[in-house]
Amino acid sequence: MRPLDPRLLRYARASALYVGGTAAIGVVAALLIIAQAGLLAYAISAAFLDGAGLGDLQGTLGALAAVIAARVVLVWVQESAAHRASADVKSALRGRLVAQASALGPGWLSGQRTGELTTLATRGVDALDGYFAKYLPQLVLAVIVPIAVLARIVTEDWVATLTILLTLPLIPVFMVLVGKATQARTARQWDTLTRLGHHFLDVVAGLPTLKVFGRAKAQADNIRAVTDDYRRASMATLRVAFLSALVLELLATLSVALVAVGIGLRLAEGRMDLQTGLLILILAPEAYLPLRMVGVHFHASAEGMTAAQRVFDVIETPLPERGSRPAPAPIAVEVTNLAVRYPGRDEPAVAGVSFSVRRGEVVALSGRSGSGKSSIVAALMGFVPTSDGSVGIVDEHGDRLALDTLDPDSWRSHVGWSPQRPHLFSASLADNLRLARADASDADLRAALDEAGAGGLLTVLGEGLQTRLGDGGTGLSAGQRRRVALARALLRDAAVLLLDEPTADLDAATERHVLASVRRRADAGAAVLVVAHRPELLGWADRVVEVADTADDVAVGVSA
Repeated sequence: MRPLDPRLLRYARASALYVGGTAAIGVVAALLIIAQAGLLAYAISAAFLDGAGLGDLQGTLGALAAVIAARVVLVWVQESAAHRASADVKSALRGRLVAQASALGPGWLSGQRTGELTTLATRGVDALDGYFAKYLPQLVLAVIVPIAVLARIVTEDWVATLTILLTLPLIPVFMVLVGKATQARTARQWDTLTRLGHHFLDVVAGLPTLKVFGRAKAQADNIRAVTDDYRRASMATLRVAFLSALVLELLATLSVALVAVGIGLRLAEGRMDLQTGLLILILAPEAYLPLRMVGVHFHASAEGMTAAQRVFDVIETPLPERGSRPAPAPIAVEVTNLAVRYPGRDEPAVAGVSFSVRRGEVVALSGRSGSGKSSIVAALMGFVPTSDGSVGIVDEHGDRLALDTLDPDSWRSHVGWSPQRPHLFSASLADNLRLARADASDADLRAALDEAGAGGLLTVLGEGLQTRLGDGGTGLSAGQRRRVALARALLRDAAVLLLDEPTADLDAATERHVLASVRRRADAGAAVLVVAHRPELLGWADRVVEVADTADDVAVGVSA
């Protein structure tokens, strides 16, 4: 782990300002340490050798109190700056992490563990508090204070200066050795924590199913086992932290003892006066203290920096190539010899697919489960790259524009999309609907719900549009979630509608209502592509595109 990862300065401007401020505070702190040592040495020497009383030392003691008060204020300023900088940096890193994950898209996210990303964005980034509040200030002091102390001591006694110079490097050497062991243990601790978070999230999400099949207790035992692994990894890291603190303390004590022995001999021989000897004895521990504290606080920051490195890995993941051309409202969508292949799979998810959807018509994609229908929709949305063939749109002038040359956000603004597994967020019903159109009025939301056959939902929900839904739409039935997702797609009033199993989980009456609403959208000029299994949908569509399994010889057949 680097003492100061330059990526923190690059991705979080607040960290650069904080490092500069900490350096300035370190310089002032070093000067105050030297001033305090000089005042103490003078006061003690004057009291014991010259018999000075409190009245004689009034000015010196006042100055000493002022220096101590200044050091207290300096610590408070540093702590305040540390927490403010830490909050700003954590906010910046979380924002970049979410923005990068969004830019990488569903194709990348589908290969990640939800629990790991959640732990990374919460507990992981929060662990940077220890880095900014404790480790980084000590790291700056470890550079500035020893240099300032040695510069002051060398003018008084070159022997003590040489002793400190020879013994001081021992502490960083041992810190590096301890740091290598700590890094491996911290990485293991973090891996165990992310595994625990991911497993716990999966268990909670699937708890009803586990309970039905009597597997809840077995999963509780699994969580207990992973928790024990995390406890052992944490205790192992703490053992290294305590033992390393003992080793560094012992080294510093022995080094100061060597300096003290030399000073004592020179005092006994009369080659050094008491004030100088006291000054060196007071300053010598201050040269070692920042380095010792760096070793101690290194462990407090290790988890945060390990998590930060994972955040940087995500932030620096290359983005997929994307077009920049604004997308016009299309009059048709064309798919030509499309093939989609997912990483790590030998066979393509879909291959050799060709069809078109023009405005004013409804086209249904049909085929066995796993034949690649949802992959075709994902390719049309720009979520997955095409490995062969092309996807394009036809503009009002009849020109064909390849989808990969268009700005994805601009293209998606013309699309109303209802996925196979719609997701609703832990927010109000209105907020979930306004994801499609932020400026939609309450009347627009009610009209979209009516169109999707969910108008009666507002009377069932106690607070209407302001009813708060649970994560994933908890509190709604599967059919209600499906209708809310369809209302969200219809709310956009888009030129293209991509509907993946829009009538799944719906009864026959509601299905007829939904199909009539979608047909009205097509008659009004929308190009509608529906993924369908149910015969009612296939008979209702203008054309049916049969998508065969990739293992079959013929990939696609079209029927009227």
